[in-house]
Amino acid sequence: MPEYLVRLVQVHESFRKAELQALADVAGIKIDFISYDEDSPFCVVGLPSDNAARTMISRGILSHGIYELWGEGSTYDNLHASVRKRSSEKWSLYHEIPFRFTLDSFRGSRKPADQRGIVDSFSYLGFMGPIRMKEAEVSFKVFEDYDNKASEPKHLYLGRFIGESGRQAKTTYDLKKRHYISTTSMDAELALLTANIALAATGKLFYDPFMGTGGFPIACAHFGALVTGSDIDGRSIRGTGGSARKGQTGKYDVAGNFKQYGTESHYLGAFISDLTNTPLRGLILGSEHGGYLDGIICDPPYGIREGLKVLGPREQLGEVERATHRDRYKEPTYIPPKRPYSFIAMLDDILAFAASTLVENGRLSMWMPTANDDDIELIIPTHPCLEIASVCVQPFNKWSRRLLTYRRLPDSEVSQEALLLAKKEYDKGVKADDLNAFRRKYFEGFKEYQRLQEAARATNDIVPEDTNT
Repeated sequence: MPEYLVRLVQVHESFRKAELQALADVAGIKIDFISYDEDSPFCVVGLPSDNAARTMISRGILSHGIYELWGEGSTYDNLHASVRKRSSEKWSLYHEIPFRFTLDSFRGSRKPADQRGIVDSFSYLGFMGPIRMKEAEVSFKVFEDYDNKASEPKHLYLGRFIGESGRQAKTTYDLKKRHYISTTSMDAELALLTANIALAATGKLFYDPFMGTGGFPIACAHFGALVTGSDIDGRSIRGTGGSARKGQTGKYDVAGNFKQYGTESHYLGAFISDLTNTPLRGLILGSEHGGYLDGIICDPPYGIREGLKVLGPREQLGEVERATHRDRYKEPTYIPPKRPYSFIAMLDDILAFAASTLVENGRLSMWMPTANDDDIELIIPTHPCLEIASVCVQPFNKWSRRLLTYRRLPDSEVSQEALLLAKKEYDKGVKADDLNAFRRKYFEGFKEYQRLQEAARATNDIVPEDTNT
């Protein structure tokens, strides 16, 4: 299989390989990872053809472009030897074509005179066409990969340009330009990246159960998916729970954001709901699973600033109270009552919902917090019907958040015994800290949790809370 060099961006390193695999999956292309290092922006992959390479990279967010690999080596002598061995039969194809030759140095630099000398060292390729730095019919690039503060590169590549990525979408959807956002709106780059990893594409149906001002559905619509969403707070959907961009006039809401990007035809609308009171249910077709969503993509609330809640009163209402509340939902200012919610129960509810509503091989991409302190890690939630496809990490100061992506298994691959054992007990209590282990660990700096873990290990015991995280 032909080899290609992907020029990646050196950000969100743990997401890059997962995105490349997802780009190949959504295009139905086989990809082989030949060399990849999180410390380098150069990745060598095997792909079937130039067209496959161009198609795959066209919607990439964490890459700049892809190149047919003509040679590589640790020194320029090794690079030239590799080019002669690997690509000599291709040189004649470009002898008379307008071309350009450039240099890309990562963590290093070259003086203009040195750059010209490097380009001239490839004169044996025999290109006789005019040199055009703009509108060239074929472009070649020498890539230099340096270690920090090194005087010479540790590795070199020569590649023929095949296609550029879709990274410009990061600028198009920049939150600084969006008409309507909230304080919790997901960064545009990460929203688009999440949509890629979840395999959003034309002809697919995607849903966000915590949509807020619509960041994830907007990203999925960019890739052609039909989208819908819900939120426990209808004000964010209607346009009274976020803020319009400074200087903008008129009414702005989630629908207005889709209109801004010309994707309103992909937006199916939204509704007020939480996962414990959702009108969406898995379809039962005979005795078989009948999922209908191609993807679920979300950033659930972590319950740090305020406790997690779901729709419903804290206590059972009496007959008089029920009669009083029955028609209040029709009032413009009505805010439905809410009760405390367990953080772990919420995560398991998301997985159970995904298991019942996703089509076979459909994706759930869900953001989840975790700790950074001394090997303390919140356990990744699981479900017998779902298989972990990738785990990506975005680090912060004393905590991180992970993008967990699951694949809905075909029913034939689901363990029925595991399904029977999947029911769990959750934290009990009425306060936010009682119901949210992560919130407790966050404000304790994760230190007390560590102490309990060490004490439990010393006595071969189990910290009760850990079974829920």
